[in-house]
Parts: sequence; C-alpha cells; structure tokens
Amino acid sequence: MAAKAAASEAGEPKPRAGRRKLLLLAAPLGLAAAGAGLWFSGILPGLLGHGAEEHHTEAAGEAPAASRSPVFFDMPEIVANLNATGRRASYIRLRSKLELSKPEDAAAVQAAMPRLLDLYSTYLREMRPEELRGSAGTQRLREELIARASLAAAPARVTDVLFVEILLQ
Repeated sequence: MAAKAAASEAGEPKPRAGRRKLLLLAAPLGLAAAGAGLWFSGILPGLLGHGAEEHHTEAAGEAPAASRSPVFFDMPEIVANLNATGRRASYIRLRSKLELSKPEDAAAVQAAMPRLLDLYSTYLREMRPEELRGSAGTQRLREELIARASLAAAPARVTDVLFVEILLQ
C-alpha cells in the first residue's frame, strides 16, 4: 500500500497516457471519416474541380458522350483469298458493320469507301488461315480493321468493327 501511495504522489501519468493514445488514434480516423463523407456526398469533388468537365459540356448544349447512341454503317461484303501455303486456296468472306461516334461521320466513311475496301482486302490477302482461328484471331482482326478504318476515314472516328459474318473456306 505504501508503494501505491508513493506512486500516486509521484504523479505517474497512467490514466493520461490512455487518453492521449485514444486521441492520437481517434483524430485521424475522425478526419478520414469526415473526408469520406464529404467525398461520397459530392461536396469534396465539387470543391476540388472534378465535376467541372461535365458542367462545361452541358452548358455548351452538347449531350454527354454516354447519352449519344452509336451509328452503325454497313460495309459491303468482302471476299478475298488468304495467304495459304500448299495447293489448295483459302478464301474469306467478311460482312461487317462500322460503329461510328457521330451520325455526321457516315458521310466521311462513305466518301472514303474505295480506300477503305482497298485497305481491308489488302490486309486480308496477307493473312494466313491459322491467324484467324479462335477468339484471339478474331480480336486481332477486329483491332487491325479498326485501325485501317480510322486511317481511311481520317476525320471520322470509328469506334468498333462488328462482324456480321466471317466465313473461311
């Protein structure tokens, strides 16, 4: 008992140390919770300027890109012989649609149709039948055709090539 009396007289800060640790833990957690509340309520992104781009497009009278519906442009059927080894020739018949970002791009694609067909058929003639097998081959073909369509119809923006029919013989 004498030791407790001596310790209390010396003024050991045991109860105060517990409060200090609690304060050091609670303060950052409280600030993080307040920040998360402000962020998810939409107040903090507005203060930081993250929502400014959306307000500018709406103020300019343009519809946001997500609300625009895509435009699909039918490509003519393409038949090309593939770069096959051996005696037997291999052919591909391809029907596709181009997905355009704006309706105005359809006129530019129609004007560039001869160049587009030339680029497509030249690329298809260099492909081997093995390169078109499986979903990976189809995806590579899609990416190459998108790149060529974007090149041929330069001001127009081609966002995707959709395959209607791919027939290998």
